[in-house]
Amino acid sequence: MRRDQFDPPLPAAQSPASAPLVDSHARRIDYIRLSVTDRCNYRCVYCMSENMNFLPKADLLTLEELERLASAFVARGVRKIRITGGEPLVRRNVMSLFRGLSRLFERGLNELTLTTNGALLARFAEELADCGVRRVNVSLDTLDAQKFRALTRWGDLAQVLAGVEAARAAGLKVKINCVALKGANEDEFLPLVEWAHGLGMDLTFIEVMPLGEDAAHNIESFLPLDAVAAALAEGLTLSPSTHASGGPAQHFDVAETGGRVGFITPLSQHFCDSCNRVRVTCTGALYTCLGQEDHIDLRGPLRASPDDAALHAAIDEALRRKPRGHDFVAQWYGAMAPSRRPMSLTGG
Repeated sequence: MRRDQFDPPLPAAQSPASAPLVDSHARRIDYIRLSVTDRCNYRCVYCMSENMNFLPKADLLTLEELERLASAFVARGVRKIRITGGEPLVRRNVMSLFRGLSRLFERGLNELTLTTNGALLARFAEELADCGVRRVNVSLDTLDAQKFRALTRWGDLAQVLAGVEAARAAGLKVKINCVALKGANEDEFLPLVEWAHGLGMDLTFIEVMPLGEDAAHNIESFLPLDAVAAALAEGLTLSPSTHASGGPAQHFDVAETGGRVGFITPLSQHFCDSCNRVRVTCTGALYTCLGQEDHIDLRGPLRASPDDAALHAAIDEALRRKPRGHDFVAQWYGAMAPSRRPMSLTGG
């Protein structure tokens, strides 16, 4: 008799298209930041040059390719997708992508979010909510209209505040992201927290990073977030929070307001050991670390075949090469040249 008539069958091997994403440091990857455009309607001084040369349309993944890519990641256990840019809402017909991505909730996706500058949020807030988006991050570094225009080079603060109100009215939970900038918004940290918490919104402070052609400006503007925490402690009582967002922020509850503040500290206290995310640019370049230049091309496999085997192989190779941590500190202190890749290209 044949051996297989007596022995129990061996368990089926997991196909690459369904195996969970785990990097070489045993970190489970369940979160992707997916950029849909390198374009933006602002030119924030720490993010983009004033005279940007944007990518030709042919280099960008189509909306259909972005949806296919997201579907492949969800099949591998990704549970959270954040849509980024540039400014994602300037991408033509971007809401058709959100409608397509909403179908991934039936395949295991738990959360679909986006980061936006808020300028177009009033136009799209209700439709985003209809697509299953439940919360958005709005980048806002000041409540001073003149300062806001200077930091964004031509932004309109009133437009952003209207977008925030439209999002709240649509039932979206809004979190404010504020980049701490020495010599720019140091006097506003407490007012920003009080304003955000007064409207039921959390606020996260972020350290500026040495990215882009203006990296030298960022180094000059760097403000460690322990200085922000110290400024807040003069008027507020912060205590460690049990809240976990799935991202890199450390959270603190504020006794006086009942709200939360977060601190994202890539320079002063890096969080690499628990990294659970990767970034895909609008051209299909997969960066497993924001602070490293190494990346894998996914556009080629996407366009080479309707079959996703080569795509999954490329994703696996990227995770094999995912570093333990970033090089921001070395870039900061001159051991390495700062990255000339702008944040707007990488996304988020």
